[in-house]
Amino acid sequence: MEIAGILDDLVLLTEKAGQAVLEIYNNTDTLKTEEKADLSPLTNADTRSHQILTDGLIKYGLPILSEEGRHTPYEVRKKWNLYWCIDPIDGTKEFILKTGEFTINIALMKDDIPVFGIVYVPVLHKMYVGGDKINPFILDGGVKKKLDKKVLKFDEIETVVVASKSHSNKETQEYINAVTGNVKLISMGSSLKFMLIAEGLANIYPRFVPTMEWDTAASHSILKVLGYNIKTVDGLELKYNKETLLNPSFIAK
Repeated sequence: MEIAGILDDLVLLTEKAGQAVLEIYNNTDTLKTEEKADLSPLTNADTRSHQILTDGLIKYGLPILSEEGRHTPYEVRKKWNLYWCIDPIDGTKEFILKTGEFTINIALMKDDIPVFGIVYVPVLHKMYVGGDKINPFILDGGVKKKLDKKVLKFDEIETVVVASKSHSNKETQEYINAVTGNVKLISMGSSLKFMLIAEGLANIYPRFVPTMEWDTAASHSILKVLGYNIKTVDGLELKYNKETLLNPSFIAK
């Protein structure tokens, strides 16, 4: 599949999902929340975004793995060569708290790696796009800007560490404490943490609290094409379409 030929359609589709969730976000009376089996929150905005995205992506003839969809058994999934991995709303807790720090994520996967990604921030009308054969860019209020790698130096002046606003633990704090020099910590929700690295606004994102494959796939593709890495604590590249969809602990930088 050549992403370049359908890129404009994917951008419009993501914006359509973003508009739908903003209608609920901006009108609290329409927000409906329930609890999933894992005790994480689910809103009608999540399900609305899921429906819009899957309706739009299904025409390309590829399987779809969505956080809010019915999960295909591994015995079937493991045979997928190309598929979509989507998170209709990454940062549902932030959505409910109305911090604005939530995203809509779409990734195209080839075997066990992400090859294209879109991360959209509806509240900011800001979209990050990049992948194989797609030079990374930002759509900021509809204005397209080239996205280049900006190297922030780890030195004695300042190291910018970005960490989860809603999820932290002892390992995370110990890792941050071990970073040398003057450390500036930014706490943020959703895939925006990855995008701070993409924009050269942060050096490193350590994650020692569980995430799922749809939480990282789109961002991983964008970071990878910019020359950054998301690796396990053992130094291995994150792999996808595993039997368990849970990610190991990782460091993005």
